Order: sequence, then structure tokens, then C-alpha cells
Amino acid sequence: MHIWLIVLLGLNVVFNLAVWPQFVRRVGDDPRARDEHGNPTKFLKVHNVLFIAAAAVTIASLAGATLGVILD
Repeated sequence: MHIWLIVLLGLNVVFNLAVWPQFVRRVGDDPRARDEHGNPTKFLKVHNVLFIAAAAVTIASLAGATLGVILD
């Protein structure tokens, strides 16, 4: 059972590293990201929070998978 959790956590890390950087670039290039004065909008702020949450999950998954490999 532990090996499946390790694999799942590893797949989560790979997925997040593949998907989120491209997503953040697209959000940053979106015209809704900045107002006419160049200030960040709520659209950009909300997506930045989502990115930070995904980064935290990625780090936790990486730590969990690494500990699983070490302790298994």
C-alpha cells in the first residue's frame, strides 16, 4: 500500500511541475490580469493564491514521497 501512496505523491509532483508554470504564464499574459494603470486585478491576485496553494501541495507531496522512499 505504501508504494502506491509514494507513486501517487510522485505523480502529483510531476503533474504540478508540468501544468502550473504554464498556467501562471498564461494568467500573467491575460488582459484581465492588470487594469489600465498596470496594477494587478483581483483576477491576478486570486490566481496567484491558487498557484501558491498548488506549490505548497507540490512541496508537501515531494516531502511525503521522499520520506516514503527513505522509510519504506
